[in-house]
Amino acid sequence: MTEKSNSSKKDKPLTIFITGGSSGIGYQACLNLISLGHNIILPCKNIVRANEVLTNIFNELPAELSKKGELYTPIMDLCDLKSIDLLCSDVKKKHLKIDVLILNAGLQYTGSKVPRRSAQGIELTFAVNHLAHFYLTKKILPFLTKSEDPKIIITSSEVHNPNSAGGKVGAKASLGNLKGLENGAGFEMIDGNKFNADKAYKDSKLCNILFAKKLSIYLDKKKLLIPVIAWAPGLVISRDNQGFFRYSRKYNQLGQILFAFLARDILRITTSNIEAGLILTNLVCLCKYKKPGFNYYSNKVISSGNFIFEKTDISNDAQREDLSDNLWELSKSLINKILR
Repeated sequence: MTEKSNSSKKDKPLTIFITGGSSGIGYQACLNLISLGHNIILPCKNIVRANEVLTNIFNELPAELSKKGELYTPIMDLCDLKSIDLLCSDVKKKHLKIDVLILNAGLQYTGSKVPRRSAQGIELTFAVNHLAHFYLTKKILPFLTKSEDPKIIITSSEVHNPNSAGGKVGAKASLGNLKGLENGAGFEMIDGNKFNADKAYKDSKLCNILFAKKLSIYLDKKKLLIPVIAWAPGLVISRDNQGFFRYSRKYNQLGQILFAFLARDILRITTSNIEAGLILTNLVCLCKYKKPGFNYYSNKVISSGNFIFEKTDISNDAQREDLSDNLWELSKSLINKILR
């Protein structure tokens, strides 16, 4: 059962920077947070998308709200690290304060036989789901440290864990010795093997948790008491063409339709964008999620149609300090190589 946020318009408004806020879980969370009076920085990849989001949110917010948070939709494309530079320079010029950083954007194109590439030539799943967020965090952190109530939230998935229900299906998440990253740009998989779109997504979600853990340790060493929360929303399948599966759907449309019908309507093991968006809203607003340090939570199925959101163990690989250390250093090195 999902809790309702106890945040109110009387609370001091937060400024929240969120990736992946133009659709799916992120979009629903933005609606909730603006309704509660919080201000949102919601980057969009182009001006057309930014205008669509502004119009959609304006039309969906209740007209009777006495106080609404502000919405800023600057241009930033996570497929291009230089685009992140441009936006962060703009944030600095505008002297914007950021209280909460939500790294929510996630890309999956399962079904594709060949890798897609970012502007810098990096396999797109890794580039968007991990590397861009790694770089963005570095750029945004100076703004977060000025907040009285900072927090970082990272959307991951239970498929990072080979022992989870979703993680057992198909190739399992594993980063090997990070051989792909050691080879620089142009690699297909982090472990150096041949491209597998489904595994690339699972690996990126493992990267999310390894990054969150290492980030928490880094912040602690800097004496920065900032909660770092990684969370898994569960299997989210919407009834429209938006949300998480919008990229992979085109590679196997019939298979996606059948899978969605079975999981959502027969087995009832899926949650909705609205429900997951409320969980994300609670992670921002509720006091119980303000504890400094790293925590991982998962929205688990306990029976058909019933879920529990609770603190959960991460996979064995996600607990490896050597892996998180190496991923951190190789990510830094890769960014330095491709941006120099």
